[in-house]
Amino acid sequence: MVRAGNGSSGVNAVGDAPLRDGSVEVSTDPSRLDRHLIHSFLSEESYWARGIPLEIVERSIEHSLNFGLYSADGQLAYGRVVTDRATFALVRDVFVVQDWRGRGLGTLLMKAVLDHPDLQGLRRVLLVTRDAARFYRSLGFKPLTRPDRFLAIERRSKELYRP
Repeated sequence: MVRAGNGSSGVNAVGDAPLRDGSVEVSTDPSRLDRHLIHSFLSEESYWARGIPLEIVERSIEHSLNFGLYSADGQLAYGRVVTDRATFALVRDVFVVQDWRGRGLGTLLMKAVLDHPDLQGLRRVLLVTRDAARFYRSLGFKPLTRPDRFLAIERRSKELYRP
């Protein structure tokens, strides 16, 4: 069960049904996504995916559980989760459009992510951030208990996104 806000103004949503809170809603329906907005933000404004080609953004959307936050003005925020829906999830590409920041939309979006039925009972939910650790800590995220157990292969975006 997913609930927006404190429950007083939200409408419950199960599965892919929209989550509403006042004048905004969160939906996991991939057909509603503004792919141009998502690609534009990631490729031009984000520090983690600058220069990413549209084809890669499309593929990442196709293979993820996507969350769009919408108002009558269109899509205002986005985030996606890479998951096996059994034990593990990785939260990626979370953003709120610049003109809409500071209004609690990021919190609403992330609560919808964390409350989604397919993401309950997972052993581990991870994310990586350079500048929003305080925000994510307020939602229950903590630094890794044993970071020495995590290994990665990292490739610079310039190596990945060359034309």
